[in-house]
Amino acid sequence: MPLPLTGFDSRSQTFAGAPLQTDLSRLEADIAVLGVPHGIPYGMGPSTSAPAPAAIRAASARTGRFLDHYDYDLGGPLLNGKNLRIVDCGDVPADPLDIPGNVTRARDAVAAILERGAVPIVLGGDDSIPIPVLRAYQSHGPVVLVQIDAHIDFRHEIEGVTEGYSSPIRRASEMEWVDSIIQIGMRGVGSARRSDVDDALAAGNTIITAREVHDGGAAAVLSRIPAGASYFITLDCDGLDPGVMPAVGAPAPGGLTFFQTIDILHGLAHKGKIAGMDLVEMVPALDLNGTTSMTAARLILNLIGAMARSSQFD
Repeated sequence: MPLPLTGFDSRSQTFAGAPLQTDLSRLEADIAVLGVPHGIPYGMGPSTSAPAPAAIRAASARTGRFLDHYDYDLGGPLLNGKNLRIVDCGDVPADPLDIPGNVTRARDAVAAILERGAVPIVLGGDDSIPIPVLRAYQSHGPVVLVQIDAHIDFRHEIEGVTEGYSSPIRRASEMEWVDSIIQIGMRGVGSARRSDVDDALAAGNTIITAREVHDGGAAAVLSRIPAGASYFITLDCDGLDPGVMPAVGAPAPGGLTFFQTIDILHGLAHKGKIAGMDLVEMVPALDLNGTTSMTAARLILNLIGAMARSSQFD
């Protein structure tokens, strides 16, 4: 599947300096980074998170020069001596007048990456992005969905829109190939009403609040996640504390720390297999000194480094 790039050319930065491959029918990779800037808006025009893939790539550029250097988050170089192939596939093209086409192209691009045997790492975009991404796993499940977020995102609809950024986990719960759902980091107030929380619990979701993470640590969180599974991780930047990731649309105090988050990512890589990841809801226009972009890049690199230290690619 050839993938024309949107706002991205051969002179632009790829993620951590990875080779660029936009023809997914020729993809040869273990890990494939894909930008999905546009999802389904609530009638408010282009998402403020649409520039995030470019911002994350730019923040990762410095790391690309040091991939063989010692990384203290990982206890050694990123790839740990393994010859893992990391490729950047550019951005899924979008047409502001064709929202259904945008999400179909996103689903098809992720499906093409999976068909080529690579692990997709998706740079969003708002929090409607996980819906088409997870739909691509229909023939590549079952997966356990691990959500890091301040909100449960379990609304059925808002203003008649059923696939907007308040609904991705409810839509995921309807997918037969999503085996179970673990929701981590909930705190404060968001779009969920009591009935939405009741529905999420009735669906069998495990909800772990941010306070529980602070009280028990990452190990307690990991103990509540089934072992030996294929995990898809959806990470909303507001799941972390705004002191760590300030550039979000709905900041709330008391979020996860950087080290709690990477400990969960590392633990998942060693507990089972990473089926994929998306990172969403970053608003570059609100960033402070590039802190959120840099942290986003570091989270992704930590997951890649943890995968390199697991048995997934042996």
